[in-house]
Amino acid sequence: MTDTSSDGPPTEASADGPPTEASADGPPTEASADGPPTEASADGPPTERTHRRRAETERWRGVAGVALALVGAGVVTRQPALVVVGAVGVGYAVYARIGSAPAATLDLERRVSDDDPEPGDEVVVTVRARNVGDEAIPDLRLVDGVPPGLAVVDGPARIATALRPGATAAFDYTVRASRGAHEWEPALAVTRDAAGTEERTTALATPTRIVCTPTLSAGGDLPLRGLTTVSHGRLPTDIGGSGVEFHATREYRRGDPVKRIDWNRWARTGDLATLELREERAATVVLLIDARESAYAASDPDADTAVEASVEAARQAFSALVDAGDRVGIAALGPRDCWLSPGSGTAHAARARDTLATDPALAPTPSDGSFYRSLWLRRFRRRLPGDAQVLFFTPLVDDVAASLARRIDVHGHLVTVLSPDVTTGGTLGRRLAAFERRERLRNLRGSGIRAIEWGDRSFPVAVARATGRWSR
Repeated sequence: MTDTSSDGPPTEASADGPPTEASADGPPTEASADGPPTEASADGPPTERTHRRRAETERWRGVAGVALALVGAGVVTRQPALVVVGAVGVGYAVYARIGSAPAATLDLERRVSDDDPEPGDEVVVTVRARNVGDEAIPDLRLVDGVPPGLAVVDGPARIATALRPGATAAFDYTVRASRGAHEWEPALAVTRDAAGTEERTTALATPTRIVCTPTLSAGGDLPLRGLTTVSHGRLPTDIGGSGVEFHATREYRRGDPVKRIDWNRWARTGDLATLELREERAATVVLLIDARESAYAASDPDADTAVEASVEAARQAFSALVDAGDRVGIAALGPRDCWLSPGSGTAHAARARDTLATDPALAPTPSDGSFYRSLWLRRFRRRLPGDAQVLFFTPLVDDVAASLARRIDVHGHLVTVLSPDVTTGGTLGRRLAAFERRERLRNLRGSGIRAIEWGDRSFPVAVARATGRWSR
């Protein structure tokens, strides 16, 4: 984090320490007041300044009264020292009343080292603020508007310094990329006069955005339930036809393929019969992700939330299902609408990738707004194709998700619940939450709804174990 003065060399600037006044004796720098325009003013987008607040800091509150009291006491007691001390205090009080906080006449430039990072990549953010006004800013505190979904892993995203007209202050910090589209919020500039009596707060907006879109990767062969479409796929049905699994035999009809004739029966009885195989068809699947505020729970402060775990699992499920020939859609359970109709193919996969990465309804932080369960359910059922089944990703931290799973299932759309476990931990509250969650899972399974849960195990391992259990 460096401060580049108008006339002197770069000086160290700290957000917690006192502001550093630019030197007047050093060699000229890039940010010279008399030199060429800086990058911030020449190349960066215009900075939108919005005044937020102007207030007294009350730093010198009571000084005048104390000083006058000392002067009075010195006169009464005839002690010149008290009079002198009081006079100095009066002088400070007058000095504090003279100045006013300057306006934040700053042009802000923000640059990122990578605007399309992969999840987990570290992105260096460089911020430059140039004083384009005619008045010096003796005390400037600048705090950058880091998006709430990004974590700062190196360097504070703020600076404290002083800026002469034309000078530039710069600092940088590093954030770790996470899934989603992240827009920087306006930086806040707090300016004070030299005495620190008054301060102004100004928002400095300059557009900066990074988009982190994870790739789709298959996470194992997901077990689906019996609801299928008329298209051929990989899900066995009770309908006789082409396939690989034996279903029944029937009387031979002219034109039946020779390879499906039951030659063993012909050898025993002399009658021709045709083997019927279970027809395999594709399924229509909607991946429903619980994105209500309660679903943004995590097992510890540094762990992923249940929404992040659900989106990651949905990404793996989508790829596995599409690769198997199924038609897959995406929906969110939350205050913001999110719906991608079931489909297949490369273009649909690209849309799904963007939806899972950047749709505001699945953002890394909870959405604003209220959630109305009945309205959401009516809209979801209208959109849901008649032959669709639902893979419901939810941490089951309340009864609403379990109730909705049962209501969707009884309306003919087979539901499988896939639940990341965020109730691990040794506190009494977490043990109670874990107990209630186990009860919800038990009740769902008792209602005939399949449920998979995973915590420390990876999602594909949990799916493989459940598939082996269901196939027995």
